[in-house]
Amino acid sequence: MHPFESMAALERALRNSLRGALPGHAAQSLMGRTPRELRALPYDHRGAVLVLLYPHPSDARPHVVLTLRSPELRRHRGQVSFPGGVVEPEEDLAAAALREAEEEVNVHPAAVEVLGMLTPLPMPHTGFVLHPFVALAPVRPDLRACEREVARVLEVPLAVLADPARLREEPRLLGEQVYQVPYFDVEGEKVWGATAMILAELLAVLGAPPRPLP
Repeated sequence: MHPFESMAALERALRNSLRGALPGHAAQSLMGRTPRELRALPYDHRGAVLVLLYPHPSDARPHVVLTLRSPELRRHRGQVSFPGGVVEPEEDLAAAALREAEEEVNVHPAAVEVLGMLTPLPMPHTGFVLHPFVALAPVRPDLRACEREVARVLEVPLAVLADPARLREEPRLLGEQVYQVPYFDVEGEKVWGATAMILAELLAVLGAPPRPLP
């Protein structure tokens, strides 16, 4: 069975793939910046996010949890992201991702298993390097949004993200230049930037990288 349809198949595919060489920036850049653009600035800060996959009770297919960030936040307000945030001094990267997921969407660290990390992603406009940790939960967590940080919790089937019909692009002003920016159209939200780039590598790891738009 395909990993997008079965948690058992997904777990097998992830355990095998995360032990080997990752698709890296080549896959990430399908939904964002090129490696050369990402190297343009120094990066002095660390962030960590949790890419949490679990079976949804409605159909048992693997879903991933995303959040719509509160419009009151200072950074990336109103954008779709993974649960995550700043790594504290001396804090383990994976522990930071788990801590942030618990704070933002009520995912208890003991209820999930971290399988490994995708390729760290530099974020040019903030000076952060983002570390994405892939984790599995055997059942759907009791997801609850921290109202101070999260406006909405999105539970997205992997099969939806792999559907080419969900890919769009639009012009965006980034810095002083306008780019044609690709995004996933999911539940009425535009998933772009670092979140889309991490999802692109996850899909590539599972054998279904996003197809470049014409």
